[in-house]
Amino acid sequence: MTTIKKLAVLAAIAALTAGTAAMAQAETIDAADMKVGVIYVGDEQEGYSLSHMSGIDGMQEALGIADDQVIEKFNIPEDESCYDAAVDLADQGCQIIFGTSFGHEGYLIQAATEYPDVQFCHATGYQAAMSELDNMHNYFTSIYEARYVSGVVAGLKLAELDAAGELGDDVRDADGNVKIGYVGAYSYAEVISGYTAFFLGLRSEFPNAVMEVKYTGSWADQALEKETAEALIADGCALVAQHADTTGAAAACEAGQTWHVGYNVGMLDVAPNYDLTSSTNNWAPYYTYAVQSVMNGEAIDVDWCHGHADGAVLLTDLGQNVAEGTEEAVNAAWEAIDSGELKVFDTSTWTVGGETVTSTADLDGFNGLEYISEDGYFMESELGSAPAFTFIIDGITELNQMY
Repeated sequence: MTTIKKLAVLAAIAALTAGTAAMAQAETIDAADMKVGVIYVGDEQEGYSLSHMSGIDGMQEALGIADDQVIEKFNIPEDESCYDAAVDLADQGCQIIFGTSFGHEGYLIQAATEYPDVQFCHATGYQAAMSELDNMHNYFTSIYEARYVSGVVAGLKLAELDAAGELGDDVRDADGNVKIGYVGAYSYAEVISGYTAFFLGLRSEFPNAVMEVKYTGSWADQALEKETAEALIADGCALVAQHADTTGAAAACEAGQTWHVGYNVGMLDVAPNYDLTSSTNNWAPYYTYAVQSVMNGEAIDVDWCHGHADGAVLLTDLGQNVAEGTEEAVNAAWEAIDSGELKVFDTSTWTVGGETVTSTADLDGFNGLEYISEDGYFMESELGSAPAFTFIIDGITELNQMY
């Protein structure tokens, strides 16, 4: 197992061994006196950062935080620039600072060490608990829930097309399974967890599918994502989904008359005829919770992860050409997930090398931790906020790897 793939496992170890929450602040802060800093890896032109920007807007509306109380840093790469940005925000008086990209984490920890009275919160990371810093926190969402439901949308469309005789031999493998493609950024647990959830949702409605995953090695590269989707289409994929942050894949699918499922933002304006929906995060619940905690002088969780039941993940609008009955199926899937009746990573629905995974305790890379619950599902984001699912399940093929 590579170092990157171990990150999510380390997150769980940290959460179990280094405490549960940061120390509470000594005093409360009025809303008018709050100052919030945010570090984005991109800007409004890139869907992932745009979703975080929307979350900050939601927090401001909920708590009455004015625009001049929020200092935003855009297009901050995953290098020393992040540390410089964090220090500048702290020096400007921000009581809480958010970093939004995986590679920002180490630089935020460095700044948190130097500014113990400032709260630092990092999305998608794993090191907060092991840092033993009272002012360092990780947060994520259960986005795998939304990816599963977007897979339901995709599966219903393929089932409709298959029933109508519209899926020919050109989109099937040698065994007659319909091929779908997935544009992934990196072969990290976050991406593997997401595309597996999507695939399981799709197969719940259309079992005769296999999926090819091709990585770009970038979170956001419009041209490369378009090129990668085009390669998957050329290889005979009937549908392409993505964990990449631009609309490049959507544009390729519209031009190639291939069905598409997006991420972060709705992409119907780019692919009005072939886009079905996107899975997306709503970061407002976390930003509201974290800033409110600072205002109240209360502890912020070391690891925070919530899903659809708490409004943290959802789907964007359904496309005009989704299959009949899709809206009803989506509502039913959400109801089952919210109630706990449906577990996305139910081990009865997937295998690895033809075998059901019944325990992770003795598997390489899991360091003795048990991720399989007594009820028979992989406990994603339950032992720590960061994703931990790294199995390449049967039916999915990685065409390349990018760490």
